[in-house]
Amino acid sequence: MSAVPAPFEAAATLVGVGPAPTPTSRRERLRALLAASLRGGDALVLPGATDALGVRLIEEAGFEAAYATGAGLANAQYGVPDIGLVSLGEVVDHVERLASATHLPLVVDADTGFGQPVMAMRAARRLERAGAAALQLEDQEMPKRCGHFDHHALIPTEHMQAKLVAVRQALEDPATVVIARTDARSVHDIEEAIRRGHAYVEAGADVIFVEAPRTVEELGRVGRELAGVPLVVNVVEGGKTPQLSLAEYRDLGFGIVLFANFLMRAAIRAGAEALAHLRTTGETATYAGRIASWEERQALFHLPEFSAAEAHFDAPTRAEVGAR
Repeated sequence: MSAVPAPFEAAATLVGVGPAPTPTSRRERLRALLAASLRGGDALVLPGATDALGVRLIEEAGFEAAYATGAGLANAQYGVPDIGLVSLGEVVDHVERLASATHLPLVVDADTGFGQPVMAMRAARRLERAGAAALQLEDQEMPKRCGHFDHHALIPTEHMQAKLVAVRQALEDPATVVIARTDARSVHDIEEAIRRGHAYVEAGADVIFVEAPRTVEELGRVGRELAGVPLVVNVVEGGKTPQLSLAEYRDLGFGIVLFANFLMRAAIRAGAEALAHLRTTGETATYAGRIASWEERQALFHLPEFSAAEAHFDAPTRAEVGAR
């Protein structure tokens, strides 16, 4: 058989037989982006995806990494709130689907690690093998709750430190990034959140995520007192943290700006409006300009590349059958 034609290369990478970025190369890319943010480069904008379509849209839009949102998974895939109802196995399956649909580094919301340190070790190993470039773990008790809800409960600092040490030991790839999130601001105050941030760095966290600071002043304190460590700010539209510009977050010391569920919420509104039009009018012809075209849809999922692959590999089979 002749060499694989160039149009097939994109399809080949998607089905796992071509030169797709290796898991380690994706993790190293993420580490390079984090290092650049610490040197004063642009903030890493991290949109969240709830499915393969979402992660593909994020890549096509030109972002450099994607976030596998736990809240979005619970909402979009299972129709439940973010209150700790999704299992480890469900998250692993989800991460495998997302990682196979993109070449971007994938930051994975691993919630609490699904239990005590030994369980967190198992979770980390499984999620890393599924394709995670980074794992985010938080210091809530199980079952956890969305950081912008109320009524959180925390595990002791030393228990979270033990969990982080255990996770680091369990990981097979030293390039995998560990993000430690604390919800201490919701339970105690910003001082306790900062104290825990320092403790989690000592335990091996690469990145600190102080969830839900309430004011610009609190954001500034986090940025100053945890300077030298990559920091995440979680932008939740209508949530507890002030919404600022990227430049303002950057000036406050945050190198990673997370928009975990912006895409899902945009899709909720757009989908509701489209369905309202259909319910009212019974037709879609006048709405066609507001949805993706047929060609856009097929290009997004690489139909031309897969069609080229089919033509290339089916041709010898057809010729053989015809000669019989």
